[in-house]
Amino acid sequence: MFSPNPLSRREVLHTAGLLGISAAATATALVTEASAAELPMFKQSGLVTGKMKQLKYEEIPGLLTKQQVTPHYQAHYGGALKRFAAIEQQLDALYQGNQPLGGDAFVFLHKDKVNRMNSVLLHELYFDGLTPKPGKPDEDIRVALAKRFGSLERWTEDFKACCQAANGWGILARDMVNGRLYNVASDLHEVGVVWLGQPIIVCDVYEHAFYVDYQNRKQEYVNKFVDFLDWNETSERFQVLAQ
Repeated sequence: MFSPNPLSRREVLHTAGLLGISAAATATALVTEASAAELPMFKQSGLVTGKMKQLKYEEIPGLLTKQQVTPHYQAHYGGALKRFAAIEQQLDALYQGNQPLGGDAFVFLHKDKVNRMNSVLLHELYFDGLTPKPGKPDEDIRVALAKRFGSLERWTEDFKACCQAANGWGILARDMVNGRLYNVASDLHEVGVVWLGQPIIVCDVYEHAFYVDYQNRKQEYVNKFVDFLDWNETSERFQVLAQ
């Protein structure tokens, strides 16, 4: 089983900038397009290219219809990316100018930047983490989940409970400080997260993610979600610190 080795400060900040949730906002200056290219799974991220990352599917029979997926992808993921790009342009212009950097509008701009940046990343992890043809988890991640939560089934039970409790996101994350796995309930893109937490499995539980297909039956959506995980994608994320 892969067991993460202690990371140097540079490695922690570098990886956080690529994989972290809130940590991405503090480590952005350390991340360039070249460094992002070191992790092929993120080369096409909108945070790198400025363009929406292409979906691997139009629908997931048994989980999500095309009528559910399309507006979620276009309006919520695409909308967050568009707003993030606009904020980046605004800030770049301000940094090159002579206007004072302060005031309520400036503070809001920074907070909105983190919100939109995290929204882009989380949506990409969510969409990429699902598949119409689910398989089975690799031995490494199955053993790691069993070691931490008692069994794969106990992890699933705990993850579902986190998703049910969350208003925004249910996330399986690995803390890069102690290497342990945590199920995290997040109420907003930037609230309830683990700093320096590497997201491995991400479930969007905002109503926009399931309301077309499930109306207010959130638990039904969450129960089905875990049956359509792309375990190959999950394993790639899990192994990234072993590179």
